[in-house]
Amino acid sequence: MREAAFVKQNKEKWVAFEKAITENLKISPDHLADYYIQLTNDLSYAQTYYPDSKTLLYLNSLASQAHQKIYRNKKENKNRVVSFWKTEFPLFFYQHQKTLFYTFIIFGVACCIGIISALNDASFLRLILGDAYVNETLSNIEKGDPTGIYKSGSMVGSFLGITINNIRVAFLAYAFGVITSIGTAYILFSNGIMLGAFMTFFYNEGLLFEASKSVWLHGTIEISVIVIAGCAGLVMGNSILFPKTFSRRVSFMKGAKDGLKIVVSTIPFFIIAGFIEGFITRYSNMPVWLAMFIIFSSLGLIIFYYIIYPILLNKANERQLHRIKTA
Repeated sequence: MREAAFVKQNKEKWVAFEKAITENLKISPDHLADYYIQLTNDLSYAQTYYPDSKTLLYLNSLASQAHQKIYRNKKENKNRVVSFWKTEFPLFFYQHQKTLFYTFIIFGVACCIGIISALNDASFLRLILGDAYVNETLSNIEKGDPTGIYKSGSMVGSFLGITINNIRVAFLAYAFGVITSIGTAYILFSNGIMLGAFMTFFYNEGLLFEASKSVWLHGTIEISVIVIAGCAGLVMGNSILFPKTFSRRVSFMKGAKDGLKIVVSTIPFFIIAGFIEGFITRYSNMPVWLAMFIIFSSLGLIIFYYIIYPILLNKANERQLHRIKTA
């Protein structure tokens, strides 16, 4: 490519980035990092094909300014944790919403397989759920309390145990991404089949609504966030399979970092799910309207934070970047 064509193709991007740096405009860390990666790629190209040009000098200067802005030592903002969940993560997660959709499809297909298998093979339930769980639940059904298993143990003990176990499952779904997306898909598939078999168990006993009213109090957030953790694993796994313009090692490091950020975002939601399961689910005789309110509020919270809110923030960010380019 001729130098003039190279400059014409990238000039608008460079000028926007320069304005963002020199005028200290507010840009999300991920957008700033993306700009920096593109800039260093352009710099590398210019070093190869235009070694003695003014374009190379300009890009070197711009890259140096960008590096100082991104990596300079500064006092950490006291509200860093709040800003992560409020702004940084939603802006970052927008780019992975398509992966979340694919993750949901994998989990949904697994649920359907679990349902169909449980409907057509009575032994499948015991194979998936275990004899101990099935026997105890059948005993509770005979006593007129189908979800009595959630009332065992102390509230605090149940809350801590459930939360820790759920976080363990989330990190497992993420960690299995290290053996490519197939590893995470396996975790999603096994959990999806288990959920499908679990709900079919109560359907076979004629207690689907009664069980759902209790189980989905905590399950709405719990299952949703396991799917999101699976998304984290797919992000890491896909970075190995599809490195794009990066080397496989660099792509993997970026994917692992992005996936970890997604998993970390789920921790507060697992705590909420653990709290509901430990302290609220045991009250299976609560009014239906209250149970439905908790279930749909939980679903709305997940949809808003992981789907709607990132879209709204991204649109606002795009408007800001447009103002930078046209200023």
